[in-house]
Amino acid sequence: MSSLSRRKVLSLGAALGLVGAAGAGDAWAWSPRGSVAGTGTGADPEYVWDDEVDRLLVRLIEDGRVPAVNSALASWVNNDDPLPTGLPADLAAWLRKANRLPSWADPANLARAADFNRRKDSYLFMLYALGSGLMSTVIPREARSVYWSAGGADMKDRAAKTFTFGYDLAQLRGFEPSGQFVVTANKTRLVHAAVRHLLPQSPHWSGGSDQEIPISNADILVTFHSLGTYVRRKLLEWRVPFPDEDQEAFLHSWQVALHLLGVRDEYIPRSWAAAEEQSGQVLTPVLAPTTEGVQLAEDLLGLPSQVDLGVSRGFLNEFVRYVLSDEIGDWLGLRRDPASAALIRTGWPAFILFREGLTPVAPAAFYLFDQFVRALAMAFLNNGSSGTTTPIVIPTGNRPGS
Repeated sequence: MSSLSRRKVLSLGAALGLVGAAGAGDAWAWSPRGSVAGTGTGADPEYVWDDEVDRLLVRLIEDGRVPAVNSALASWVNNDDPLPTGLPADLAAWLRKANRLPSWADPANLARAADFNRRKDSYLFMLYALGSGLMSTVIPREARSVYWSAGGADMKDRAAKTFTFGYDLAQLRGFEPSGQFVVTANKTRLVHAAVRHLLPQSPHWSGGSDQEIPISNADILVTFHSLGTYVRRKLLEWRVPFPDEDQEAFLHSWQVALHLLGVRDEYIPRSWAAAEEQSGQVLTPVLAPTTEGVQLAEDLLGLPSQVDLGVSRGFLNEFVRYVLSDEIGDWLGLRRDPASAALIRTGWPAFILFREGLTPVAPAAFYLFDQFVRALAMAFLNNGSSGTTTPIVIPTGNRPGS
């Protein structure tokens, strides 16, 4: 696909509520003074990966030990669980070092973030699923990496694992010893390291990629902005009550999550103002359609067919357009449904007002939206079945045939 013009970059940035859009290809210019570390080298995160764990995963893959590691790690779930026996010594040593919160983590802020996630779960899930999830398909690097990796061949399973990460992040005690997010983040970090080794071996991926190695610190930051930064902006746009204290806590949970995923502290935004500035540099300019992304979007929007959503595919299409933009909807070839568009644009704001106690009158479409949110969560989170979330496992190859 042809690259975006400067004008399209700015217009799309405005549509998504992302400010300060820079031109595609601009040099890294975000100052580490705006980070949680407050200082740093200023090196471009585009060329920063996760060296220690990357070397570790190369050895595990080349020695054929990943299946045994996955079997051992299956029972390792809670943050305070002891490491399972049978792990290679070097992996066990790394996990003992990595499986902890950073020294600057604030338990009170993390607890407040979890309570906020519980109180606003309906909006958050809709934005993560149909906003961030579909935005990922127009982030070219992310779309190509997902499509050509092993997970791209089974988007039902891939989406469930992605939502396992978000589910564990949002849990009331997710960061506490009895929670599961620290373990989930470390398993995700191992997966990223494996993909960094495996994807460059795919001629399909390398033939269309502008990278030699995927999932750099910069790429993880892009994903964060398509999630946390984007979601905060939409909540404010929708006028969902969002006190400053909740906003700070919500950011802090993402700051800790980024650290646990191996992003250097000098790149993790200290404030929402710093996050918006960084997002304008790294996210908005790169948004564009790709062949892989269009197919992934179709696969993702096909997942809800596994359960009864109570709405049409046209309604799904229009909700994606509503939470992202018509421009992205056009990129993804989402057919229009004028009746659904009108219902969403009038009914969703009324749904928010009633849920927040800002009006005593329940909108006619309240039940439809309420059931839609619940059914969508079932479809994405656990493959349409009841029970626990989908376990995260380390891949041993790429997409079959890639």
